Amino acid sequence: MYVKGVGPQRAKHLEAKGLLTAADLLAYAPFRYEDRSNVKPLDELAPGEMATVLATVRSAHLPRFRRRNLRMIEVVFTDPRGGRLVGKWFHATWLDKVLEPGVRVALYGKVDYDTYAREISMLHPEIEVLRGGEDEGDDSLHTGRIVPVYEAAGKVNTRAFRLILKNLLDRLPELSDALPSHIRSRLKFPELAPAFRELHFPSAGADVRALNAFRSPAQIRLIFEEFFWLETGMALRRGQARAEPGIAFNLTDRARQQVLRMLPFKPTTAQKRVVKEIATDMAAPVPMNRMLQGDVGSGKTIVAAQAMVIAVEDGYQAALLAPTEILAAQHYANLRRIFEPLAYRVVPLFGSMTKKEKEFARRALATGHASIAVGTHALIEEGVEFARLGLAIIDEQHRFGVLQRQALQQKGVSPDVLVMTATPIPRTLALTIYGDLDVSVIDELPPGRKPIRTFHKTKDEIELVYSFVKREVDAGRQAYIVYPNIDESETLAVKAARKAYEELARDVFPTLKVGLLHGKLKTAEKDAVMAAFQRGEVQILIATTVIEVGVDVPNATVMVVENAERFGLAQIHQLRGRVGRGADQSYCVLVTSRLNDNGRERIRTLVDSTDGFHIANMDLRLRGPGEFLGTKQSGLPAFRIGNLLRDIEILELARREAMAFVENPPSAAELADATRYIREHWQRRYGLALVG
Repeated sequence: MYVKGVGPQRAKHLEAKGLLTAADLLAYAPFRYEDRSNVKPLDELAPGEMATVLATVRSAHLPRFRRRNLRMIEVVFTDPRGGRLVGKWFHATWLDKVLEPGVRVALYGKVDYDTYAREISMLHPEIEVLRGGEDEGDDSLHTGRIVPVYEAAGKVNTRAFRLILKNLLDRLPELSDALPSHIRSRLKFPELAPAFRELHFPSAGADVRALNAFRSPAQIRLIFEEFFWLETGMALRRGQARAEPGIAFNLTDRARQQVLRMLPFKPTTAQKRVVKEIATDMAAPVPMNRMLQGDVGSGKTIVAAQAMVIAVEDGYQAALLAPTEILAAQHYANLRRIFEPLAYRVVPLFGSMTKKEKEFARRALATGHASIAVGTHALIEEGVEFARLGLAIIDEQHRFGVLQRQALQQKGVSPDVLVMTATPIPRTLALTIYGDLDVSVIDELPPGRKPIRTFHKTKDEIELVYSFVKREVDAGRQAYIVYPNIDESETLAVKAARKAYEELARDVFPTLKVGLLHGKLKTAEKDAVMAAFQRGEVQILIATTVIEVGVDVPNATVMVVENAERFGLAQIHQLRGRVGRGADQSYCVLVTSRLNDNGRERIRTLVDSTDGFHIANMDLRLRGPGEFLGTKQSGLPAFRIGNLLRDIEILELARREAMAFVENPPSAAELADATRYIREHWQRRYGLALVG
C-alpha cells in the first residue's frame, strides 16, 4: 500500500534499513519513549522536574574555558509569556548552526537551577526543531504526549518516522490477526491493530517505565508473536525432518567391541551420556539432527569418532566438515590415529590439495574404498560423491550457514547429522538458532586436566610477561603469542604479527626458536610451522587467530593474548583452550591497553572463570547476540521488536506455545493456515525455506 510521506528518496533510505513494506514499517519499533505530556511555560518550571517546553531561540554563544578541550554551547530560549531558559550542551558546538535566533524548538529534559547565574537551565536536553509545514506534521505529534523515539534511517529522522507512522496508522486497513485465537484469548493479548497503535503512539497515562522496558501489553503481544512464528516454523521443520525415512543403524556387539578397542582413555560420565543420546538417535528410523556442545578440551572428537564407528560397522560412510584447513588437518590426523587399531581408511579432501590428490580421494569415496572423509568446503563441491554416506558431521557449526549443512546432507540419502561446536552457546540463543536440532552437552572435562590460570597485564607490564614466557620455555615448555584481526582485517593482523615476530625473535628472545603462523601463509608453509611447533623445534609461536581452533600441542603451557580488549570473550576462551592440554599447569596472560568500564568487566570475567557457558552468557550480555556470533552466517534471525537478552521469558513462553500448537493443533485447518502464513509472511525474514 502507498504510505503518505514516503517518496522515492525516503523509500531508498528506508529500503537500506530493510524497511520495504508497510508491514515492515509497522514492526519498526521505537527504541525509547519520552513522556512529553508535562508541557509547561518557562516561568512555571520547577528545579528537579522532567518537563517539555516549547520555546524560541533568542541567542547562542560559546563560553571560553581555561581548559581548551572543554567546549560548550549555551543557548537562551524565551516563550510568549516572557519566560527565560538556558540550554547547555557540551561537545555539541555544531548546534550554533542549527539553533539560530528565531528558531522554534521543543526541549525535553531535567530542570536545574544555576545558582551562579541565578537562572533556570537544562543540561543536555533532548531537542527537536519545530519547523511546521505539512511535511513536519502537527507539533502535537512531537510534544504534549508520550513520544516515540526512533533510530534514524539515513536522512529519515525520528520526526519523519512519527509522521510516516501516524499517516500509516490513520489509513490502516483492517488487519487479519493470524495469531491463533485460542492463544490470544488465553494469554489476554490485545488485538493486532490496537497493539501497533499502542506500540507507536501510546495512550495518555500509559506507564512510560513499562514502555521503556518493553513490557506494555501491546509490546508483549508483538514480541510474543515474533518469537511464536519463528518457533512454530522451527517446530514444523523439525516435524518434517522426523517424518522423513532415515537410516536405522544397527548397534551391534561388534560395533561396541570396536569402540572399546579404539578408545585411548576411559570416557567421562558426560561423554557416556552424550554417546548414548547419539546412539539412540542413530538407531531410530528417522534422520538424526543433533547438536553437540562441549567446552574446549571436553572430548567432542572422541564422541564423534564413536558415532562414526556405529555408521562404518553397519556398512555406511561418515564425513566430517570443518571450516578451516588447519582444523580439518588436525581432525584428519587425530582420526587416523584413533582409527588405526580398526584399520578404517580415512581420506582428506582440502582445497589446497593437487588435482591428482583430489581425484584419488573422490574415487576412494565414490567406490566405497574409504570409510571416512575429512575436509573443508572442498567436501561439498560438485563432483564429490559417496558410495553410501550415512553420517554427516559438521564441526564449528556457527561458522557455516544452513546451506552448507544441507549440501553435505545431500551427498547421501537422508544421512544422520551431528553438528558440533566448541563455542558454548547460551540456551536461549541455541533454542532460537538451532531450534530444529536436539542438543547434547558435554559439561565435564576429562580427569587430570588442571584449570588454566588467567592473568591480566597492561602494555606497561609487557617485560614481566616476556620474562614469564622465557622462564616457562627454559623449563622445557612452549608458548603462543597471539595478535587480533584488527577491524576484521587479516592483512593488518598479519602485519602486526610479522612486526612482533621480527622484534621478539631479534631483541626479546634471541636465544630461543620463534615461529610465525598466519592466514596469508601457503598451506605447506602453515603445515611446516605447525609440525615444527608440535615437535618442539619451535618454542614460541607468534600467530594470528588462525590458531583459534584445531591446534593441539600438549607441551604448550602459555597463551599470551595481545590487545585482548579487541577480542570477544568467547574467542579468547577458545584461544585459551589451546593450552592446558597436557599434565603441566598452564597459563593465559591477557595484555591490554587502557580499558573502559565495559572492557574491565569483560577481562575480569575471563580472569575469574574458566566455565565456557558462563563466559558465553557474559559475552552475549555485553556485546549482544549479533556481534556475539557474527551475523554473516550465524543464522541469527533479524528480530524487529523482540530482543534475545531482554525477552528470554517471552521467548520460552512462545516456544512452549508453538510446540504445543504444532503437536496438538485445534484443527488441521488451523495448522495449515499457520504453515501458509509463515511461508507467505515470515520466510523472507527468518529463512524458514523448508517449511511447507
